[in-house]
Amino acid sequence: MTQISRIRDDSIVELIPALRAFARTFYSSPSDADDLVQDTLVKALNAFDSFEPGTRLKSWLFTIMRNTFYTKIKLYTREAPAAADCAAALPTIEAAQEWSLRAIEVRDALARLPPHQREVLTLIGVLGQSYEDTAAVCGCAVGTVKSRLNRARLSILEDLGEPSSRTLTEPNDAMRSGQVMSNASKPH
Repeated sequence: MTQISRIRDDSIVELIPALRAFARTFYSSPSDADDLVQDTLVKALNAFDSFEPGTRLKSWLFTIMRNTFYTKIKLYTREAPAAADCAAALPTIEAAQEWSLRAIEVRDALARLPPHQREVLTLIGVLGQSYEDTAAVCGCAVGTVKSRLNRARLSILEDLGEPSSRTLTEPNDAMRSGQVMSNASKPH
């Protein structure tokens, strides 16, 4: 193994935790997320000669992962199995703690976002990427990233029935008194 390939491999190995975190935004199942990471790493190692030195390896790997995910989704929708009546797809009973319910509501609100907004919110809000890095991963302008992030935040707040972002991070009076209702049990 040459010194360049050893440096390449070490750099990629250091990014595996970030890749796993990003993959979890695409799949809720840890095994599916790990499969996506593995597919990404295989593609990256096979195409490493196309990586341009001086650019961010992390952004390059995230782009490969995103494209791999989109390809898998396209194939899956063409071959869509009849899983609608599958017993394994039935909802399970979640924990009764208020914050657990809140986390589920936030997760569901995040899942309802359009993919481009969810991706930007995840990259910036969860993984701490800069606007510039996120723009590189998404293949769009920084202004577009900021716009998508703002729309995603507003959409989640609206979906959760929150007047401001403060209520998402600090317990409010309703939560202190135990009057929290999940979206499913709220009257429409």
